[in-house]
Amino acid sequence: MDFRDSPEEAAFRARLRTWLQQQKGKFPTSGDEYWAKQGEWHRALYEAGFFGMSWPKEYGGQDLPPVYDVIVDEEIAKAGAPPRPSLGYLVVGLCHHGSKELQKRFLPGMINGTERWCQGFSEPGAGSDLASLTTTATRDGDEYVIHGHKIWTSYSDVADWCLLLARTDKDAPKHKGISAFIISMHQPGIEQRPLKMISGVTKEFGQVLFDGARVPAENMVGAPGDGWKLAMTVVSHEREPSTLGFSARYGKLVRQLAARVEGTPPPELAWAWVQTEMLRLHVRRRLSEQLDGITHGPQGSLDKLLMTWTEQSVGHAALATVGTGDEELFGAYMYSRAQSVMGGTSQIQKNIIASRILGLGV
Repeated sequence: MDFRDSPEEAAFRARLRTWLQQQKGKFPTSGDEYWAKQGEWHRALYEAGFFGMSWPKEYGGQDLPPVYDVIVDEEIAKAGAPPRPSLGYLVVGLCHHGSKELQKRFLPGMINGTERWCQGFSEPGAGSDLASLTTTATRDGDEYVIHGHKIWTSYSDVADWCLLLARTDKDAPKHKGISAFIISMHQPGIEQRPLKMISGVTKEFGQVLFDGARVPAENMVGAPGDGWKLAMTVVSHEREPSTLGFSARYGKLVRQLAARVEGTPPPELAWAWVQTEMLRLHVRRRLSEQLDGITHGPQGSLDKLLMTWTEQSVGHAALATVGTGDEELFGAYMYSRAQSVMGGTSQIQKNIIASRILGLGV
């Protein structure tokens, strides 16, 4: 399998590398400063032609093969620039399940960064068991009234819009009574509660309480009860490493750690190097499959497990190499502890692999 760039890809990579050199020092790469400037970074990438590479041109993307997104992630990591904002799962969800009217209204602002978004899925009592969510949407004329509590909502404090899951039919089986909505975050009946993470970051996640917030019925994504279908599209895409740039970021961290070693490297660093290289090659294989038109459903759970193992290996390597003496690298270790929980716990991923891929217990 030939992973070398084509002439067009090589030219794109060179142009991107030059632009990234010009951005050095303009945007923070971690902590609350990164999250505060993420919107500006998103718009800078887009305006320079380096965001939305594989998304539909009619909505502001460039309709290029997904390899261009991977090139962006690789070069961003090599340059030590901030990560590419992660919106692909929302774009894919709206492209697959939204009406043409919703796509025309919302995708351009989502892609170009002029409108900020969050995802209202998880709840305090419905994390990995997402289908047990209790947030309700009750029809009132041409609107739905929302009551409920969401948690671990990325960018909720700066979001203009939220892709929200809520229960519209309490009597239906739990997977059947859920609907999806696009709801404005700028209205009465919405309370924001920031969450401070163990790494010290306070701007990434929040709790959102809905108490009588309203959403037009025309902002329902799909038909009533179609919310679970959208949720599965979103999380399947969210769990694929080829779309998130994790592989490139992990490689950057391992190289940073290797540069800090004096004498014999700790075994944790050697294992992290192996894991990172394994994930890099796996991402390349997944990319090749995408280019051949192969789509992935429950296989995303395999990808998610590989990402978890790799990130936590890199985190342990950071702890073994620099301890608590480097705030950024120690923060990488602290953040890695969440990888086996967020996006669906590792136990849930193993259950999906067992039941939906291996056919066990059927």
